[in-house]
Amino acid sequence: MTIQETGQEAGQEVGRPRKRKEDARLLTGRTRWTDNLSRPGVLHVMFLRSPMAHARITRVDVSGAREFPGVVAAFSGEDFAAEQGSLPCAWPVTEDVVIPDHPPMAVSEVRYVGEAVACVIATDRYRAADALEAIEIDYEPLPAVLDMNEALTADSPKVHEAGNQAFTFTMTSGDIEAAFTDAPVLIDRTYRQQRLIPCAMEPRAVLADTDGDTFTMWTSTQIPHVLRVMLAVVTGIPEHQIRVVAPDVGGGFGSKLQVTAEEVLCLLLARKLGKPVKWAESRSEGNLTVHHGRDQIQHIRLAADADGRIRGLQVNLLADMGAYLMLVTPGIPLLGAQMFNAIYKMDAYEFGCTGVFTTKMPTDAYRGAGRPEATFAIERVMDELAAELRMDPVEVRRRNWIKHEEFPYTTISGLTYDSGNYEAATDKATAMFGYDKLRAEQADRRDRGDPVQLGIGVSTYTEMCGLAPSRMLGEANYAAGGWEHASVRMLPTGKVEVITGTSPHGQGHVTSWSQIAADALGVPFEDVAVIHGDTAIAHKGMDTYGSRSLVIGGVAVLKACEKVRDKARKLAAHVLECSPDDLEFEAGAFKVRGTDTQKTIQELAFAAFTAHSLPEGGEARLDSDATFDPDNYSFPHGTHLCAVEVDTETGMVKIRSYVAVDDIGKVVNPLIVEGQVHGGIAQGIGQALFEEAVYDADGNLLTTTLADYLLPSAADLPMFGLDRTESPATSNPLGVKGVGEAGTIASTPAVVNAVVDALRRFGIHDIEMPCTPERVWRALEGVRQ
Repeated sequence: MTIQETGQEAGQEVGRPRKRKEDARLLTGRTRWTDNLSRPGVLHVMFLRSPMAHARITRVDVSGAREFPGVVAAFSGEDFAAEQGSLPCAWPVTEDVVIPDHPPMAVSEVRYVGEAVACVIATDRYRAADALEAIEIDYEPLPAVLDMNEALTADSPKVHEAGNQAFTFTMTSGDIEAAFTDAPVLIDRTYRQQRLIPCAMEPRAVLADTDGDTFTMWTSTQIPHVLRVMLAVVTGIPEHQIRVVAPDVGGGFGSKLQVTAEEVLCLLLARKLGKPVKWAESRSEGNLTVHHGRDQIQHIRLAADADGRIRGLQVNLLADMGAYLMLVTPGIPLLGAQMFNAIYKMDAYEFGCTGVFTTKMPTDAYRGAGRPEATFAIERVMDELAAELRMDPVEVRRRNWIKHEEFPYTTISGLTYDSGNYEAATDKATAMFGYDKLRAEQADRRDRGDPVQLGIGVSTYTEMCGLAPSRMLGEANYAAGGWEHASVRMLPTGKVEVITGTSPHGQGHVTSWSQIAADALGVPFEDVAVIHGDTAIAHKGMDTYGSRSLVIGGVAVLKACEKVRDKARKLAAHVLECSPDDLEFEAGAFKVRGTDTQKTIQELAFAAFTAHSLPEGGEARLDSDATFDPDNYSFPHGTHLCAVEVDTETGMVKIRSYVAVDDIGKVVNPLIVEGQVHGGIAQGIGQALFEEAVYDADGNLLTTTLADYLLPSAADLPMFGLDRTESPATSNPLGVKGVGEAGTIASTPAVVNAVVDALRRFGIHDIEMPCTPERVWRALEGVRQ
């Protein structure tokens, strides 16, 4: 990537493809994962987990476990009943939403396989694990509730006494009845978003310690600041007596955007025993108890004119909540409520969602959180519209999307997209992809009856990200704001410390924030250190999720740097005996206009430290902080194209080529952007072709290991062709839009559209995800009979 390609000016850091500062220690293992940490006298806790999806607990006897060598204590849920509180749900999406009590350790009833029912604390984890076998528990089985449609029937067993419906949410814009009345084209489809299991490279781990009055928790989390608040709320420990540290975190994808039972229980155990307590999960334990993602049934109806213009769209969702509402569980499907209309213009839109309790692991945020589900549905149905009209899928999109000259544009669902150019991204993508040539090859293979058919998939997406505007979150009944905080400290030697409220888990914040600060302050990139993830140091923040880190946190860094410059300008004017208005700031120095007289900002940092000569009312520091809360979301967009080869004799799907052209506004670091897009596309392909959480009829999770839950490897993926267009965001001064979820949002429909496109000549209009060879083969066998 050249400087010219990034639009970077000579000497600027922003736009430069810097290698990540973090990588040396992360890739060599010289780092601080939570499970690497220890404390003197640390004890290890292991949890006994329910083998039943739904049952009453009639007896628990932990006495046998206490007799094992090395065991310090063993407890049942009843032992914690008075102090463990209820795990929080911070997003009561409707006034009548049902939020059942959610004890970290079950007391009287279990509602999913894997729920904690007892624990053993020992001098090492292996002794604790051995002692679990001596715990005796009697269960009274209750019926499992697994199917969402059946769960809503009158005679279904109840997951909770209040019933199996968690909430209903509806919104309508425009005259939906008029849009569908006498519409020349009606498309009616039902899609299944399968349940997914987040698989971060680093499994979860927690270490809690106390000195008797205060508590420190090290945990593999995306949200140290939110967690600190919630731990105080749940346990009653005053917030100022809790410190949360997120050391280096090996991936999250939303799965560590949570207040977990293990975090609460480790804190309570440290208080109860007066000793440090540590827990680290196995991969199988994680598959059972890390919150799951997706799991929706989507009923989509689209009305259009004979020329392909969309008239109206109706969306009706069933969303599986699992057994409880966790931190933001009910809000996840609603994050897509305003995104099903995507980049398209229409006369009317209706959205409805019903949240359903089942006896499965709760669902919650997973990369994209509601937006991938929405994009999948609308992009699948756009292909169906194109097929119905015998129109090219790209052409039907062109006829309906918002034109670049129409921005800013308020959509039918009420969001105002600030900038974009769908034409430019699509033109670049189709050229890179060789779209017309591939269509010609596809036609030739069809004419020849080639057993390996070629399919071409299109996905033109946008997303609502930079999850932030506190006003909008308040309107959605979300319990917190969306601002972000940063502090910048100028050290006496001229070096810079940036303290950020965002908490990275692989996104490269240390490098990107260094680039932003280096440009804003005119100091070398190498002179900037970035500190994060410790509530005792980075004392304010709303953390990392929803592609908000750069869009909100990075801008907070810029704002704090601007305040540092303002302070430095006043000090420079005093030292140089001139008016602040006579100074210009360039390349890290304040220069008196028309002269060679200057002071660098690093020299001024030392002058502030000595405090020998300060302006009246001046402080002996240039340090500043800032909080940023934008007025609007940001809206990245792009076009992803996928070509697959489908062997009609075996059902095998092979991705032949993949092109992604994304518009994420201004780019801070192209290397990091490409890494984020690569990972996102791989994750979306995983949903399309490989991944699925499977339960049996009794509610047992069958995909508890990575031998059962299939993830794509590098060998399963092609080389991705990537490029960008640039429509700067107007909602923040950096012009950035966010990229962390883009690849995942766009890729799944591109791949599935390609698979269906290859099979459409056989009369196949859908393959339920994941599109495994067996499912493809069975679909073909079904039409051959």
